[in-house]
Amino acid sequence: MTGVETIARIRFEHFQNGKGIKRIARELGIARDTVRKVLRSGATEFTYKREVQPQRKL
Repeated sequence: MTGVETIARIRFEHFQNGKGIKRIARELGIARDTVRKVLRSGATEFTYKREVQPQRKL
């Protein structure tokens, strides 16, 4: 998903350069919701781990 470098770049562009969410998303090629999630949270890395593997339907 989103790496540590990308999260650092998002925060730098927003807080140091004063860029908006829409502009950051456009420049980095990621969703605005992801940019918003990074800026609102204090997390340094986002991971997705599926707890249960769903059964296939045949």
